[in-house]
Amino acid sequence: MRLPGQLAAAIEVLGDIEARKRPAADALKDWGLAHRFAGSSDRAAIGNLVYDGLRKKHSLCHVADSASARGLVFGVVVHEWGADPRALNTSFQDDRFAPEPLSDTEISALTRPDPLANAPDNVRADVPEWTVPFLAANFGEDWLDEAKALAERPPLDLRVNTLKSERGRVLKALGRYRPVLTEIARCGLRIPAGTGAARAPNIQAEAGFRKGWFEIQDEGSQIAADLVFARPGEQVLDFCAGAGGKTLALASVMENRGQIFAFDADRHRLAPIYERLKRAGVRNVQVRAPGEGALDDLEGRMDRVLVDAPCSGSGTWRRRPDAKWRLTPNQLEQRVNEQAEVLAQGARYVRPEGFLVYVTCSVLPDENEGQIAVFLEDNPGFELVSTGEVWQDLFGFDKRGPWSSDLKSITLTPAATGTDGFFLGVMQLRNSS
Repeated sequence: MRLPGQLAAAIEVLGDIEARKRPAADALKDWGLAHRFAGSSDRAAIGNLVYDGLRKKHSLCHVADSASARGLVFGVVVHEWGADPRALNTSFQDDRFAPEPLSDTEISALTRPDPLANAPDNVRADVPEWTVPFLAANFGEDWLDEAKALAERPPLDLRVNTLKSERGRVLKALGRYRPVLTEIARCGLRIPAGTGAARAPNIQAEAGFRKGWFEIQDEGSQIAADLVFARPGEQVLDFCAGAGGKTLALASVMENRGQIFAFDADRHRLAPIYERLKRAGVRNVQVRAPGEGALDDLEGRMDRVLVDAPCSGSGTWRRRPDAKWRLTPNQLEQRVNEQAEVLAQGARYVRPEGFLVYVTCSVLPDENEGQIAVFLEDNPGFELVSTGEVWQDLFGFDKRGPWSSDLKSITLTPAATGTDGFFLGVMQLRNSS
């Protein structure tokens, strides 16, 4: 396929997403199964058109003066990929897969100067209008810049597994992809995002991945795991372990010493962890599947409990832009209620003088500082301690820093730290004796 056919396919996929209110990944997968003639480079280009469009749906539809899938795709290829509308029309003439040529009206809209000059703030920010007060409450006058950064393509970040390898070795092994050291995370590598139709590398096909030398993990997630500050020999509970990304990072930091208990209330989310632990050479993790009394023996015994709580996922909108447009106020309220419940459950396992670490991949304050404030009011035995001081100890003073009003809890963002959005707060259980 050439670009005209790829444009037509992206229009079809975006139309399917809108009509059926389904995740982009599902729509793209179904399109690929129905069009097996499309090669991997075609599927990558179509995926890029779809995801670039969803990241900036508001602004690109405004630029194209059309809310249709067609307007969105042409907004991407002209304003994000730099194509000339008239040259596109010429390329359509001998391509049977091409969409209808651009009309003079469409070309005029796509080529007008400064098309966002009078656009509403939420359109320039590419966020649902109802989220603006939440973002403004979190970031003040910088909220627009923060939101725009959440609409850019993300890089591919890797965490080097120090149980099996080291950064220099992996850097050399992946040299053809031109990875660079992450700016903040101590064991991270970054492959910058491509442009246009460029394919992301299939890192999981690399021998180093199969040998357990590295894992795919956003730098923000790596930083959050580091800030748990787990020490070799400690007892740690990863209460919402999911597929085990942070569990693996903790095991590496702890040098396979001590004990990590990996638990998740959903056994399907937990399922991939077994193979990942084996590949990574992790020996200090005990997986606890959900069930009655699964964690009873751990109550009041853990040095650290990590609660990576279910959340809106607003910090990952770069990677899952379709979720941005599906999120509703009711869903946010539901997530806040779930977070309060899981935080209260996780607190049961902290020993006196131990630490409860609360993490979300959200940048909305109701899920973050607001959640901690309510928890501390209900649980006066816990005290919020300074994550900012641990940050300085681990990463120094010479790097980009997170959002923090008091050096207690912190927020990572694409604009501030070059990572996905993450929130982290640490609370210590005071010894009542």
